[in-house]
Amino acid sequence: MKLENALEQALPDVQVEVEARGLPGEVASGAGERLRSMVAEMEPDLVVWQVGTNDALARVDIEAFGEALDESVQWVKSHGIDIVLIDPVFTESLADDAYYTQMVRTVQEVARREAVPLVHRYAAMRFLSTQRTTEAHMLGRHFRLNDLGLRCMAEHATRAITLSLLQPEAAKVDTKTEAGAPAKSDPPDAARGTSESAPTAAGK
Repeated sequence: MKLENALEQALPDVQVEVEARGLPGEVASGAGERLRSMVAEMEPDLVVWQVGTNDALARVDIEAFGEALDESVQWVKSHGIDIVLIDPVFTESLADDAYYTQMVRTVQEVARREAVPLVHRYAAMRFLSTQRTTEAHMLGRHFRLNDLGLRCMAEHATRAITLSLLQPEAAKVDTKTEAGAPAKSDPPDAARGTSESAPTAAGK
């Protein structure tokens, strides 16, 4: 698993176990319900949640999505477990879609309000789209990251994890970003976790 490998390389003194529990097409409300049973089963140290893309494609109500995500994040935090959010993927076909952009902002707002780390996947992929790396190099079918996309995202998430969770002071530079504006620093990700749209769990 690419995230687990990236974390092991970045944290050689930490035993890392990552278990992905995502279901294709699952939206945040359903993932939040499953999250509770997964946490009870796995007792993770960290939950890494790629969230928002499936909800946006399903055109769920944005306010309801935000409330469901907020509630799930609060629940995880109340159990003493770290959580990292990863916002939706960027795709040129939805770059000017106001609904999709608002979904990205909603994930960012929840992360900011709940003071949890956020991996700015949308901004990172949007930046790459302006470089030589084309969207076709990153995305496979149904807006799912292909092998290269997964590897790049794992490295991006690992950097965020080590920066924010393990070096919290260094991560406080500036975490504010708009949907489409690259962040000046990336909040974290860490280790024993649950995936889009279910959370990914990383462990010791």
